[in-house]
Amino acid sequence: MTTLSTDLRTTLVQCDLRWEDPTENCSRIDQLLGDLNHNSTDLVVLPEMFATGFTMNSREMAQASDQSEVIQWLQHQAIKRQCVMTGSVAVKEEDQFFNRMVWATPAGELTFYDKRHLFRMAGEHERYAMGHERVVVELKGFRVLLSVCYDLRFPVWLRQQPEADQPFEYDLLLCVANWPKPRAHPWRTLLQARAIENIAYVIGVNRVGSDAKGNDYSGDSMLVDFKGDPLCDHPAGQAFVETKTLSMTDLESFRKAFPVGRMQTVLPYSFKLCGFVEGLH
Repeated sequence: MTTLSTDLRTTLVQCDLRWEDPTENCSRIDQLLGDLNHNSTDLVVLPEMFATGFTMNSREMAQASDQSEVIQWLQHQAIKRQCVMTGSVAVKEEDQFFNRMVWATPAGELTFYDKRHLFRMAGEHERYAMGHERVVVELKGFRVLLSVCYDLRFPVWLRQQPEADQPFEYDLLLCVANWPKPRAHPWRTLLQARAIENIAYVIGVNRVGSDAKGNDYSGDSMLVDFKGDPLCDHPAGQAFVETKTLSMTDLESFRKAFPVGRMQTVLPYSFKLCGFVEGLH
């Protein structure tokens, strides 16, 4: 693989969310971002369901994907700030509802990833449909795998699945979340584990505050490097906006010096035993 010298500036936005109030949440985030633009960042990452909180009220809160005011707001922000904006929103597609991660570019283009693993303990599987496609996007030479919250607990789904001529499929894993405070330790541990086993950067952006269901959120948003070391770590439970730079040069150098990816055997996710394998984790 050709060594790239490109750096990627990434901005983590850890914020409180007002329950089921898209207008207020979008306004708050706009204020938090201030004058942030392409001069200081390439990518802004918002939490899961950043416009509503983790609502199971899909019939009332989800908007048609092609008419969603929240998606239009995200798209407008990307164009205005001239950087990629991403986070997940509740959307309606025909007669189904999805927890959909939206990747909005400065050119006005949109890419979607529908959450694969729905959080059964909250009844998410009864209110939203499961996604089926892995989505990898590219930004400044970095290949980025998209994921949402509970996906993080399923290493087979997030494992590198490279083409035959390349040892790695992606360079950065993004996980946006509403991950409650009582399970902060698994969240932090799994972010580091996904980075170590896939030799890739990992960004996990979580919310803070409390929701209408009585769940408390400590945030614990992190940027973890390919060795599992945190480069950005906020366990204090407060809102913040922080930008860090990812180095492709450092990543490629480590991969060449420690070529674990060239030795791993990857099972396709569609393999019949995959459900059994995931059930063990």
